[in-house]
Amino acid sequence: MYIDRRLIFLIIALMLFSSLMTLLSRENGLLSFVITIPGILIAITFHEFAHAFAADKLGDDTPRRQGRLSLNPFTHLDLFGTIMLVFAGFGWGKPVEINPRNFNRTMSLSKAEAIVAAAGPLMNFVIAIVFEIIACAVVRFAPEFYFTEAGNIVYNILTAIVRINLGLGIFNLIPLPPLDGSKILCGFLPYNARNWIEEHSQIFEIVFIALWIVGILGMIISPIIALAYGGLEYLCASMFGLTII
Repeated sequence: MYIDRRLIFLIIALMLFSSLMTLLSRENGLLSFVITIPGILIAITFHEFAHAFAADKLGDDTPRRQGRLSLNPFTHLDLFGTIMLVFAGFGWGKPVEINPRNFNRTMSLSKAEAIVAAAGPLMNFVIAIVFEIIACAVVRFAPEFYFTEAGNIVYNILTAIVRINLGLGIFNLIPLPPLDGSKILCGFLPYNARNWIEEHSQIFEIVFIALWIVGILGMIISPIIALAYGGLEYLCASMFGLTII
């Protein structure tokens, strides 16, 4: 079964154009758009860097040779994945290429691939926690600044970084190719099951794209991201003695 990728890109482009018009038609829509930019750059850059770093530490120098062991955002940005993060809160970066045959043989290749795959979402969750702590610290220790217009913008940027990193991390844990979740899952499956998934990866990718286009993935992922953000916000606020309104 084959679907012309140009048709998929056309559908995506129309969806994103509609989302852009909706966003810019809202009051302060342009400001909301600008506020998300730091979060997008941080989320994608550190996610892909974590993949490259994990692979490098496991003995594969492919990411290093391709210049992916870098914190330069433009090394890691993918056009559609970046736009998705802007409008949907979840997306992807340019995939880091690895060669499992270069890994140190201290563990099975499938386990090593699972570690590399898990490194990206794990990094996003760490960043989300760090920036939520910073956001709560601003409210707790600099209330005069927080209640200014500039302080409110800074706080919104910090919380956008948290939300976007949670979104990217959770989205990539979906166990469907080509997302990280499928590679993590394969690392713990028997050989036959792993081989079957790899042989049918193109079909799973089509299923993933279809679920995304019709909005089913968004309906599933958005509440999970909201729940994760609410839980993290509550824990960090409690740590600083703050009350969530």
